[in-house]
Amino acid sequence: MILKETYKLSNGLEIPKLGLGTWFISDADAVKAVKDAVDLGYRHIDTAQAYQNERGVGEGVRTCGVPREELFVTTKLAAEVKSYDEAVAAIEGSLATMGLDYIDMMIIHSPKPWMEFHEEDSFAEGNREAWKALEEAYKAGKLKAIGLSNFQKEDVENILETCTVKPMVNQILAHISNTPKELIDYCKAQDILVEAYSPVAHGELMKNDAVTKMADKYGVSVPQLSIRYCIELGLLPLPKTANPAHMKNNADLDFEISKEDMDVLYNMEQIKDYGDASMFPVYGGKLK
Repeated sequence: MILKETYKLSNGLEIPKLGLGTWFISDADAVKAVKDAVDLGYRHIDTAQAYQNERGVGEGVRTCGVPREELFVTTKLAAEVKSYDEAVAAIEGSLATMGLDYIDMMIIHSPKPWMEFHEEDSFAEGNREAWKALEEAYKAGKLKAIGLSNFQKEDVENILETCTVKPMVNQILAHISNTPKELIDYCKAQDILVEAYSPVAHGELMKNDAVTKMADKYGVSVPQLSIRYCIELGLLPLPKTANPAHMKNNADLDFEISKEDMDVLYNMEQIKDYGDASMFPVYGGKLK
């Protein structure tokens, strides 16, 4: 059962192979979403300061009835935080907002502030300062693991050049038809686990005839095929939903995709348009 399986991070910490993403789930609804997920067997919850639902996620974690140490909670340092002092304050802010004694993992949400995502400035020094704050919180036991999100190879290298604690994950956009092979291979070579957000391409894969036909072949849903695809590649998928039926379906992954079919999915023509989500910089558009 996939919900009981784990990956091992470079520091030896075990992280559940499947997580619940909470982007676009309101603070009020996040409490129930976490509880529903935990009731179904999920033990990995992913949030972010930018989602504005840390309070609700924290309440769900505290009141779900499962011992805290059995849950893995990730949050993200806001993309705009690019100084040491801001990062220290933001880390303490997440701990206070969530009402938790520690956070299992905290990651830098983006190498660049969202409004400057497509600008040339790499924010190299700001990322190093934010990383230093994460390292200190990690060494103090406030964070059990630390990592990155949306970091390209050169952004990761910038951290590796001066860090005292290596990033344990890089959470990136990865799904059927958009699998950044070189970045994934680079991260794996650095012993950095790759987490895959939007494994169903923000819903766009549901409209893909080839993916739908392959899902039918295996007798599974498009989300199941898409999430299993990530698992087969050694990635950690984070499907987002507040719907318990979808949570249950997403975790029902007791099948394997053949090597031939994996090759087809791996090399599928890339999605050009993410619909309404294209306005978000991570989907290739620009913030409007």
